[in-house]
Amino acid sequence: MHCTVVERELEVRLVLSPEHSVPVPARLGYRTADPYAVQVTFHVNSAQPVNWTFARELLVEGVFRECGQGDVRVWPARVAGRGVIVMALSSPDGEALLEAPSAQVSAWLERTLRVVPPGTEGERLGMDDALDQLLAP
Repeated sequence: MHCTVVERELEVRLVLSPEHSVPVPARLGYRTADPYAVQVTFHVNSAQPVNWTFARELLVEGVFRECGQGDVRVWPARVAGRGVIVMALSSPDGEALLEAPSAQVSAWLERTLRVVPPGTEGERLGMDDALDQLLAP
């Protein structure tokens, strides 16, 4: 089974304070080889980009309502009259609050959901075939 990749380049805003944010180039990534996860890569001012991987379901739900706990929380908001998806990311290295344009995130998510509809992720992993081979007499 081949791996399909769905990517989207976009600019997110890194919130430094309630009054100040800076643009950060980012890439949303989805691979059918890892159908439950999405990856967000931030190109901050460092030699290496910063990668975050979390459940696609979290981002899908976060378009509509606040969700998540711990390291990744996502919720919709309006900032200066435009719809954004807010991602609060936390790690031992620090915390970040990012705002991504709702329309771009939603359009990208819809593409991932067309490639692997919700509820069919397990089929992409080939677990059933592997189990059949393992349990065959």
